[in-house]
Amino acid sequence: MADESLREIVEFYTNTTEERRLTSGSSQLEFERTKELLRRFLPVPPARVVDVGGASGSYAFWLASLGYDVHLIDVTPRLVDVALQQNAEPPHRLASVAEGDARRLSFDERSIDAVLMFGPLYHLTEASDRLKALAEARRVLRPTGALFAAGISRYAGTLDGIALHPALDAHIVASRHRAVADGQYRNDTGNSRYFTTAYFHRPEDLAEELASAGFTTVRVFGVEGPEWFLADFEARWADAAGRERLLQVARLLEEEPSLIGTSAHLIAVGYRQ
Repeated sequence: MADESLREIVEFYTNTTEERRLTSGSSQLEFERTKELLRRFLPVPPARVVDVGGASGSYAFWLASLGYDVHLIDVTPRLVDVALQQNAEPPHRLASVAEGDARRLSFDERSIDAVLMFGPLYHLTEASDRLKALAEARRVLRPTGALFAAGISRYAGTLDGIALHPALDAHIVASRHRAVADGQYRNDTGNSRYFTTAYFHRPEDLAEELASAGFTTVRVFGVEGPEWFLADFEARWADAAGRERLLQVARLLEEEPSLIGTSAHLIAVGYRQ
């Protein structure tokens, strides 16, 4: 990854409140569904987990509360500082919090039970860098250890633009078209609402990348299903029965090949054999 792209990504997370993102809007569905998948496939506590690109620790602290031995790494100093501040208070502290790069992990070979990569694979825009990150995850995993790797769907920008924020701005249209064509997303609008430099995966691409890195029994799940771009999402989520219906549909469609790509986020689960 070019230094310029890395600086842009770090600047984006320095100036936006990523630490609060999962508490509002359709990101609440993303958070609950991701936790469901983690509960389903993680080894039992007190397994050792590394959350690579874990931002300020939304998943890391939740896993620590369940009894996991969790290490948090992120490339953005501000988010690491937020995690360190939270980690100074009991009751559920992380084993470690540090700045770090997914392509160069500091852990020993075969020392980790599970690796979470909820960010690195969509911010490493070159395939060679994504494979380096996956190789590092495989290196530190114990035999049969699990990798949870998130991707942003190739079609997320287009669906978001049509359903939630229709726009005729030429820059935004061009960015959407490029992302669908080759996965490369760039935001040259100056508006952080339209995200930052990223690579958007098709579900099959994410599966192939994990397989190329040596992971086996790979499965790719649509996290939110098509519900994240509902115009009345907040009202449905605020109602307990409506919330459960949204979750049920997301579970029902999570591995339907014709619909996985309608999710904003994808999660691939694979194992080191």
